[in-house]
Amino acid sequence: MKKELIKPIQRLSLRDEVYQTLKKWIITLELHPEERLSDKELAEKFGISRTPVREALKRLEDEGLVASLPGSSTYVAPLNVTEAKHAFTVVAVLHALAARLACPVLKEADLQTLEASNNALQLAIEQGDVIQAIEADTHFHKVFLDAAGNPEIVLALERSIPKIQRLEISQFNTLKGLYSVEQHNHMIAACRNGEYEKVVRLVEENWLSLGELLTQPTEPR
Repeated sequence: MKKELIKPIQRLSLRDEVYQTLKKWIITLELHPEERLSDKELAEKFGISRTPVREALKRLEDEGLVASLPGSSTYVAPLNVTEAKHAFTVVAVLHALAARLACPVLKEADLQTLEASNNALQLAIEQGDVIQAIEADTHFHKVFLDAAGNPEIVLALERSIPKIQRLEISQFNTLKGLYSVEQHNHMIAACRNGEYEKVVRLVEENWLSLGELLTQPTEPR
């Protein structure tokens, strides 16, 4: 058989599949902060050996989503407001960079996707569906990331975004979300008007203002 006829099969390995599943459960808080994680129990749940589970847990630990103590159990990392606050600063700068690269090449279809994603975000917020809200927000900002065409920005974001999303889910608030919808509308208008530097500023402010809302001290009742 000729080598050029052989194409790689695109399939997640067991380790990657377990990693993606556990990561989703941690981000959406299906696995609670500080909840104990047993590789034996997880392996039985997935119907696989413990090796890919251990590899997935190690990768999640490297990303700060799982923690462990020497000679002790592994557990879901606690919510860390300080870490999230630092993450918001990094994420804001990276998304602003993506917007700067993307704006000159955005097409009408991209603008329509921004509008559709923002409408979906508003609907999810009004329905109190935090998971759908975060997915819609992700789709909104993905338009800039895709148009920017710089995979290094995406790779850099992958480590910080989960920490932010966990905090968003734990502190979901309709008013905070609707404020983001309004900011998105201003971004879309600036894109349509060709005000690219304004878009960059609005994108950065969007993430920084969300960070301030989610990481500010909670007033005692």
